[in-house]
Amino acid sequence: MSTHEATRPASTQRSSKKTSTPLALKAYLVTYNVLSTLGWAYVLVLTIVHLFNLDGNSDTLYAPHEKTASFLAPTTLESRLPAPLQPVYRRSTTTFSRVGPQTAFVQTFAVLEVVHVLLGWVRSPLQTTIMQVSSRLFLVWGIAEQFPEVRSNPLYTSMVLAWSATEVIRYSFYAFNLIGKNPYVLLYLRYTTFYILYPVGASSEAFLTYATLPKSSPIPGWQSWLQGMWNLTDYIRAGLFIIWWPGLYIMYTYMIVQRRKVLGKAPKTLKTN
Repeated sequence: MSTHEATRPASTQRSSKKTSTPLALKAYLVTYNVLSTLGWAYVLVLTIVHLFNLDGNSDTLYAPHEKTASFLAPTTLESRLPAPLQPVYRRSTTTFSRVGPQTAFVQTFAVLEVVHVLLGWVRSPLQTTIMQVSSRLFLVWGIAEQFPEVRSNPLYTSMVLAWSATEVIRYSFYAFNLIGKNPYVLLYLRYTTFYILYPVGASSEAFLTYATLPKSSPIPGWQSWLQGMWNLTDYIRAGLFIIWWPGLYIMYTYMIVQRRKVLGKAPKTLKTN
């Protein structure tokens, strides 16, 4: 549930007193952002290849609960989609098999952003950075890795697509910024694509969390004993699902304000430098 808006290189922060970033540190930060861009680009491309079976290997993968899914096929969303979209939807239930480990690795790599703040290499609020990174880690390690049923949920695919597209733009934007280049196309994408990508990503995260909750009522009763009692971690995930929505609203409106501030002062003509 984050846009990583606050996590930016120190050299890109505006302040009344300009400070130069040491060459070695700048080289490291550029390398970090370039590698992060490549990592997320790989996840994005691999996900697209999988969804459209561009390498011919996607249809050999099967969802964990395919027998159950096929039994319920007449009432599923897939059966109501146009014929050309049905195989894409079906492959979206096996995306984890193609990009799950890669997504977890690339996202875990972002822990370095917390280290960068602790060392003073980037000027970002520590608490905000920790929350942004930990929310993603919670989804890849606390949800997708711990609950197999989530891996076959199409929302996992929409989450990964939103994450990877967002991060390719963000990290490449920061990399160019560090070397003194400011392509307007990246600036525009950085502060425009969130209109679609952020709600898609955040809502996918929330409903994947919701999918891990027990089917019984959270209020203890005789049905709870039959269907499975809620434990402490279930209540925690339910609480996270509830607070996800006001958090989405706060960050979404914040990004709208940031877009007005940034693009409102940008030239109307496209820059390529």
